[in-house]
Amino acid sequence: MAENTKDFLLVLIQNLSKSEKRQFRLYVNRLGINTQAKFLLLFDHLDKTDTYDESKIIEQKITTKQQLSNLKAHLYRQILISLRTNPSNQSNEILIREQIDFATILYNKGLYKQSLKILEKAKQMSLSLEEKDMAYVVIEFEKIIESQYITRSISTRADDLIRDATSLRKLNVLNSKLSNISLKLYSMMLANGFAKNEKEKRRIEIFFLRHMPKELPINMGFREKLWYYKSYVWKYLLLQDFVKVYRYALHLINLFYSRENMIKIHPVWFIKSHSYLFNTLFFLRKKQKFSFWLLKFEEVLRALYPKNGNVEAVAFTTLYNARLNFIFLSGDHTNGEALIREINIQKEFHSLKLDAHHLLILRFKIASLRFINRKYGKCMEELEKIIYHKSTLIREDLYFNSRILFLMSMFDSGLDENMDEFLGETEKFYKKMVHKTEFCRLSIELFRKLYNAPPTEKRTVAKNYAAKYKKIGSETYNKRSFAYLDVISWLESVYLKRDLLEITREKFS
Repeated sequence: MAENTKDFLLVLIQNLSKSEKRQFRLYVNRLGINTQAKFLLLFDHLDKTDTYDESKIIEQKITTKQQLSNLKAHLYRQILISLRTNPSNQSNEILIREQIDFATILYNKGLYKQSLKILEKAKQMSLSLEEKDMAYVVIEFEKIIESQYITRSISTRADDLIRDATSLRKLNVLNSKLSNISLKLYSMMLANGFAKNEKEKRRIEIFFLRHMPKELPINMGFREKLWYYKSYVWKYLLLQDFVKVYRYALHLINLFYSRENMIKIHPVWFIKSHSYLFNTLFFLRKKQKFSFWLLKFEEVLRALYPKNGNVEAVAFTTLYNARLNFIFLSGDHTNGEALIREINIQKEFHSLKLDAHHLLILRFKIASLRFINRKYGKCMEELEKIIYHKSTLIREDLYFNSRILFLMSMFDSGLDENMDEFLGETEKFYKKMVHKTEFCRLSIELFRKLYNAPPTEKRTVAKNYAAKYKKIGSETYNKRSFAYLDVISWLESVYLKRDLLEITREKFS
């Protein structure tokens, strides 16, 4: 979902490029429709506005309140038809479906041999692009024609169709099982975050053992291997076993480089595979490998064409998350402001296509970078956009960590007149959390002690709690909590009276 909920028709029109809007008007004129047609008047009105206001549409006498719903639906459909005819939107999947549509028309007219000829073309295209589900649909259609009409095909035609259909059905079932596992593990991540103890780890492992097929066919194609590797990536991400995540993320990426035509065919999957790799290399602190893969990724992205809105949005989040991570990894925090300015410009361009979760993670990293650079006001501005965001899809640990970083900013900046009130709100939030951790409990305790301690004792409190954080930070399930919210380094800067930027650089180097 986009960050701001808007009328679907308005969002669609706002997402059209200038050339797509021009093509839509040409499409309407080619139909011979009067240029004053109501749906075109509605299109022109919505094209000039940023907000959907029903009363203004009725006030301008474009349509009546009773007819507005039907008019919007008609305009929506006409825009989609126009987009479908745009060459830039002619994906392989659309082209295959178009061939099946043509074959259906010929079949309905009784031109069976012509229909079979087009279906054969669609089948070969589907198989070459690893679109096995579409290939299966084509073969089932061929079976209908062959079983109902005498086409005088070769004698082995029936056996060939049966064999191909059986093979494809098995691979499609496998593909479905593997994609189900990957999707379920991803939903676990969104709902609960990473495994926080042995009990959660065991639950994930049991689920994986129960659902992962025991034997895999030797003729697995690109798509089956992709879902297979993705399932393992998500499994080990949940278990926070980043060495194994790296191994399977590398399998994913090499799968694309072994068949480079698939990069263009499935660009989103290619980009997402890199997001797993970058996050893992960041947690493993592998700076040189991170730099190598980031440069290679940027090179491929520049050459990737054609690009659509979906590809550009996914590329934006993956690329800039990676660039921010590399700044943390290299310790080059002072150069982060230039990158942040670039992100904010790009973010406005992609805002309607970005889902709230990825957008807020980007905001948190920007806030962390600004905190290290002592830009506390801008840091808190970013954090407020996370803390007071109302989406129910955001993980509670992101909300909680944003509150802790906000408290750290209050403490360092001296803007702490409302600290007691904000800390009280954070304590209430903590009590409502479904998945409480030792890190969360300790953080609440720390700031209550810091707030109540006299100025002369604050450094002692910081030193004592730094030791406590180090103890829990050595445990597998707590390590990730410190990746972007390095409370230990911050506490060291408090009791040692040293610059946090210097301490951070030393640790990463």
